[in-house]
Amino acid sequence: MKKKVFSLKGEYKKCFEYISQSKKFIFLIIGFFSFFFFIGLLVLPSEDLYNQIMKMLKEILLETENLSLVELIFYIIFNNLQSGLLGMLFGFIFGIFPLIITVFNGYLLGFVSLMSINNEGLCSLWKLFPHGIFELPAIFISLGLGLKFGTFVFQKEKINSFWDYLLNSIRVFLFIIIPLLILAGVIEGILIFLF
Repeated sequence: MKKKVFSLKGEYKKCFEYISQSKKFIFLIIGFFSFFFFIGLLVLPSEDLYNQIMKMLKEILLETENLSLVELIFYIIFNNLQSGLLGMLFGFIFGIFPLIITVFNGYLLGFVSLMSINNEGLCSLWKLFPHGIFELPAIFISLGLGLKFGTFVFQKEKINSFWDYLLNSIRVFLFIIIPLLILAGVIEGILIFLF
């Protein structure tokens, strides 16, 4: 029996093939995110939701205020990896978890953008742009794969589909999402630290 030889090129080929096969789910996530981003820009939250969002933002500021550049970068990378991984893996429950994360993060980013516009004007959005160049595609891919993962229950061979979706998702996470989120964390950490 011939031994399988690990090929980095082969792994990346499989990753891009699986992403291509999952593109409708990724586009669906982008659609939901964009819709709730605009809702966040246009619709003010209720008082309770506003207080919860502000509490969460204050907690993040408290957790990061005395961190060194390296600590800040690791903090950002860890949080993004955790969000992406949980959104992807817990997608097996009918894809509900990735949708919840998408709706919440879309609305939150829209609301934060609105606050930024109100405080510093429309041009302030350009400051937010570099933060999302690598982070958003990585998160969209992981949540899209999570959404697809939930569809294994509708396949004829449910067990095979479950393992196929899981293993392909993990491969994409290791070879595509992790590098993108590391790059995003470094850029975001430096920008926050400097400005």
